[in-house]
Amino acid sequence: MTQQSGAPGLEDFRAEAAAALSAFAPRRNEDRAQWGVGDDRVSVVAERSEGEAEELAALRRYRAHLVEHDLGWVDGPAEFGGRGLPAAYAAALREVESAHDLPDDGYLRFSVSTLTPTLLAHGTPEQQQAWLPRLRSADLLACQLYSEPGAGSDLAGLSTRAVRDGNDWRLTGQKVWSSGAHYSDVGLCIARTAPDRPKHAGLTTFLVDLDSPGIEIRPIRQLTGGASFDEVFLNDVVVPDSRRIGEVDDGWSVVVTSLLNERSAIGTEVGVDEALVERLVDLARHAGDGLDERARDAVARVAARAWAARLTTARFLEDGGVPGPELALSKLIATDLFREMSDTAADLLGAGHVVDSGDWGTYAWSELTLGLPGLRVGGGTDEILKNTVGERVLNLPKDAR
Repeated sequence: MTQQSGAPGLEDFRAEAAAALSAFAPRRNEDRAQWGVGDDRVSVVAERSEGEAEELAALRRYRAHLVEHDLGWVDGPAEFGGRGLPAAYAAALREVESAHDLPDDGYLRFSVSTLTPTLLAHGTPEQQQAWLPRLRSADLLACQLYSEPGAGSDLAGLSTRAVRDGNDWRLTGQKVWSSGAHYSDVGLCIARTAPDRPKHAGLTTFLVDLDSPGIEIRPIRQLTGGASFDEVFLNDVVVPDSRRIGEVDDGWSVVVTSLLNERSAIGTEVGVDEALVERLVDLARHAGDGLDERARDAVARVAARAWAARLTTARFLEDGGVPGPELALSKLIATDLFREMSDTAADLLGAGHVVDSGDWGTYAWSELTLGLPGLRVGGGTDEILKNTVGERVLNLPKDAR
């Protein structure tokens, strides 16, 4: 990969990125989408079961194309295949990407937005060199192995154990709600290594190969009909100490870093999916004369809140540094906005929201409604995030524990 000695002008970079992306995929139709044409699916959670292999193959081709054109990691360190440009250039690339018809990058959310910055913060130089370029190119797909049946929002109460065995560790336990485990190559797993210590202490994180002996992955069918979440069972799984991320018994600091970045990614999504807001506006247009003033106000409120959410998250991330606890606000805003969109669509549709009449763009909104509970839990429940905002942003007294 050719490394650029100096930063190009931002407009020159946009032109460079546009030329590279146009060589891979056509631009999106700049005219507003036509009602009744194309897929009317409405969802903010990747729940596809069919066509997943084809989508992953297309995504890998696209990421390889970006690497070939020195766009695989615009603001990443040069020693790990990045280009070393300021965060504004990565934002410019995302802007150019939004104008092209590209593969769904939801499969890479954890690998790129969560695990990559976590490894930068806690990985050894050898781990960073081995894994960061592969994660950014989609050669290696990763998932999270955190939540358990008895440890969700209270993650520090987990019971998965890791026992030292010479230069290896043996992991035994059960993880749940692991998005994308069934197509991932590795999982970032947190396990208890010192049972006699307080629950936030005595935890250690590992990057586990998901084809290791002793691992069983079972998809969990959702209300939407999809199965993007999985249960992962670990039965005496051997993991080399070289796969340990961070210090022994200091895994909680690794988890905190990854969760902050995860909430950043979830919160940012509300700013890039302007098409979903336009779909709601389009639905209101086709409601006809039955659209009253209250319904118009509701649609306008969603559009205004979406605009404000984009600016709020952009402000939190403008320095390009490690996200802080204020990113919990972005995630809370996003999930509440999606709830309001769902409620507004249901109000506009009436019975059409729950009965499939075959009319384009109507019953499809039910998938958004059914997928919302999972979104409100993933990345930290609303209740836990409100505590985070209260305690770590507003410096209010902590809850009694």
